[in-house]
Order: sequence, then structure tokens, then C-alpha cells
Amino acid sequence: MFSFGVLALLLLALALAWVVVGVHALLLGRMPGEWLSRRVRQPRLWGAGAVLMVVSGYTGSPSLLAVGVGLVALGHVMKSR
Repeated sequence: MFSFGVLALLLLALALAWVVVGVHALLLGRMPGEWLSRRVRQPRLWGAGAVLMVVSGYTGSPSLLAVGVGLVALGHVMKSR
């Protein structure tokens, strides 16, 4: 069956990929790939939220998680100026 070590490794890889996409969006101001570019209107907000979500997982802070989820949601819905 599926062991906890494999699951932990999978979650670590997903967190690393989430941070890489978040830092890319935060620093460059654009989303990688066509699919994300069409759906995210404010890439810098989305990237800041993605990084905060992963940091909250490592620090165990639910308030950082709430702020991160809010920023990711704002990145999807806010229109550009």
C-alpha cells in the first residue's frame, strides 16, 4: 500500500512546486503557463499568497494560512488597473 513516507515526500514536492510558482509570479509579475495566465488577474498578489500559505504550513500558523488563501483569492478576482 501507500506508506506515510511516500505521502510526506509527495506533499513536500507539491509544496516546493507551489513555492516556485509563487516566487515566479511574485518576482516577475506574470504566471507561468497558459492555463494559469488566463485565470490569474493579479500575479503578484497570487504569488505572495502562495508563498504565505507554504510558510504557514512550516510555522503552524493558521492566521498566515488565512491571509495566504485570501491573497490567492484576490489574485484571481481583482481586475487590473
